[in-house]
Amino acid sequence: MRFREANSADWPNIWPIWHRIVAEGETYMLPDVGQDEAASYWMLPPPAKVFVLEEDGGLLATALLKPNQPAGGDHVANASFMVDPDQAGRGLGRRLAEFVLAEAAQAGYLAMQFNAVVETNTHAVRLWKSLGFEVLATVPDAFRHPRLGLVGAHIMRRAL
Repeated sequence: MRFREANSADWPNIWPIWHRIVAEGETYMLPDVGQDEAASYWMLPPPAKVFVLEEDGGLLATALLKPNQPAGGDHVANASFMVDPDQAGRGLGRRLAEFVLAEAAQAGYLAMQFNAVVETNTHAVRLWKSLGFEVLATVPDAFRHPRLGLVGAHIMRRAL
């Protein structure tokens, strides 16, 4: 397994993971759009960076690292993570998270903040807490879950 920074040629391999997770509608506040428009949400220009985790030539996971806010807030990172659902249970999310946290620190970010971790995404909430993130607040009814209706979204943060 290896981590590396992605480039535009990786998007066709990222797209199936992105589309499957977004189409489920349970974890991301992103619209289920076509491949070209989806790339505009994930494959952002610098200072953002997209990473992939690959094994034997196949793409297992991807992450997007970017400033949480521009200008006066660009010292705080934000990141999004997607693991191929067929690869669940292998610890890839944790490995990817640890890698991206290290990359964020190396890039000079002082903290990482997640603006909307869906509270019913128990795997993600447990992972982030185990990596030192704390829930700063929960915004009630901030996410329309396709099965559960309105659920909260956590704002989570940790220092780097």
